[in-house]
Amino acid sequence: MLNTIGSYFGFERAGTTLGRETVAGLTTFVTMSYIIVVNPAILRAAGIPVEASMVATTVTAIFGTLLMALYANRPFAIAPYMGENAFVAYTVVQVLGFHWQTALAAVFLAGVLFFLLTVFRLRQYLVEAIPSGLRYSFAVGIGLFLTFIGLNETGIVMLGSAGAPVRTGHLTAAPVLVAIFGFLLMAVLMIRRFPAAILIGILATAFVAFFAGVSAPPKAWVSLPPSLAPIFFKLDFNGALSWKFFPVVLTIFIMAFVDTMGTLIGVSARAGFLDQNGNLPQIERPMLTDALATSFAALVGTTTAGAYIESATGIEAGGRTGFTSVITALCFVAALFFSPFVAAIPPQAYGPALIVVGLLMLAPITRIQFDDFTELIPAFAVVALMSFTYNIGVGITAGFVLYPFCKLVSGRAREIKPGLWVLAALSLLFFVFYPYT
Repeated sequence: MLNTIGSYFGFERAGTTLGRETVAGLTTFVTMSYIIVVNPAILRAAGIPVEASMVATTVTAIFGTLLMALYANRPFAIAPYMGENAFVAYTVVQVLGFHWQTALAAVFLAGVLFFLLTVFRLRQYLVEAIPSGLRYSFAVGIGLFLTFIGLNETGIVMLGSAGAPVRTGHLTAAPVLVAIFGFLLMAVLMIRRFPAAILIGILATAFVAFFAGVSAPPKAWVSLPPSLAPIFFKLDFNGALSWKFFPVVLTIFIMAFVDTMGTLIGVSARAGFLDQNGNLPQIERPMLTDALATSFAALVGTTTAGAYIESATGIEAGGRTGFTSVITALCFVAALFFSPFVAAIPPQAYGPALIVVGLLMLAPITRIQFDDFTELIPAFAVVALMSFTYNIGVGITAGFVLYPFCKLVSGRAREIKPGLWVLAALSLLFFVFYPYT
């Protein structure tokens, strides 16, 4: 049987072993498993029930990661993206006032569109047109956005008044002290190079919150998975296909579009999968996988899914084939039976994780060309507008508009790829038809 597994996944060709692939899969899981807690916590702000959302998050990870393993044979794990979930919860639902059912229909449509674009090889054409400076700024902006959400959820930063929109929270209050403990614990674990620093920090801080009386402990620790019925197939296509919702559909499409390709190229580069031209052989397979995972995610009740950058930790542990992803998927199956505990984890525990995830997403800022204003101005606009408008979509589309503008006025229009003009036109439509409130 071991020989059959090795033959199917190509262990000998990839220069790996069953043991190495198993360790890699476990490493990937413990590094990205925070999504089981954090994604439902974010989507709770959209009114999506936490327990059902946890199941949807986990089932999506199982489906997408197994598909990546068996069809694409890559050591990439799939789960709902950070960033898109925040956009749906805090912008689409809370700010714009749409229902989460409508947002999920938009996610499903994005997945179908991704599938068609991939089949007709148009998706890679558009992604290659996005300049690297903008790609890096997207990650930085989303990171700061998530950091602000984490600071606010924990009470470290609170909403202020018109003259001072934000202010310091009550730093000596018990809930805030528990959150600060959680952040410091994660910081220590990360400094000490623990691979599961975020997950350990969440779990330890949750127990501290329970014992300190800051949050009520779960009534049960292990049980059968909760029902998906409250969110399963609850898509509002009538609302999603309305003209006033078009800017939201466009934004979800663009965000997921950029995230999926950027992650695939990034983790492939770290694994040594890219060819001499910097391209990923048979890239259509992982792209089709994340397209199907996105549509599946919407059907079961969660947001856009795709390859996770945390897969790089498993790759660094030796993962080179799809068997790494099989092990990661099996770990997510086991996690389904701990939903009562997951649902009881308070914001004082998962809030610091949002702050830390935001911190980790700042790294690409060093790759932005600060000495070239035609690159810096669009990148700055992306980061600033994402953070200060509390709207990820505004930042992304502003970058698509400003980049060609800056190149034009500098006399460097030849640096603009044709596909970027398409994205710029779509972004202008976004601003014209955006549902301002």
